[in-house]
Amino acid sequence: MYKKLCFLIASFFGVGYAPKASGTFGSLAALPLCWYLLRYHSLDALYIAIALVFIIGWIATRKVLKYTKPDPSLVVIDEVAGQLTSFTLPLYYGLANAQWLCLLGGFILFRFFDIVKIWPASYFDKKVHNAFGVMADDIVAGIYAAATLTLFLHVLG
Repeated sequence: MYKKLCFLIASFFGVGYAPKASGTFGSLAALPLCWYLLRYHSLDALYIAIALVFIIGWIATRKVLKYTKPDPSLVVIDEVAGQLTSFTLPLYYGLANAQWLCLLGGFILFRFFDIVKIWPASYFDKKVHNAFGVMADDIVAGIYAAATLTLFLHVLG
């Protein structure tokens, strides 16, 4: 039962089983939660959500990795944590909102930085072969996306 629960969480309730682009689908699946948090401008709620997703995702991913290859495509809970992270700075500075353009921008930027893996994301991806590495590279990508989205939103006014 615990094993099945871990696979369910790590795949973000089955989203990770998408035949292609499971990471993209994981990020898309996180957007309703992002929308909710942005809609009510609750920075504390966003931080709590990121921490909970990271910790629960880390625990679930540790179990899943015992039965799969390193960083299997079915694990998308890391994308959820990273996607949430991409809105931290814009929300902190009062620039983020629940409008589709802001959500789309955060989504595109997060996917870009998650794929490109600029250091230290590349370090966690290539050198840290455990559940922490799986989760951490997406948090780093989310931080890069947050900084870039904040800059774009500030410049666009």
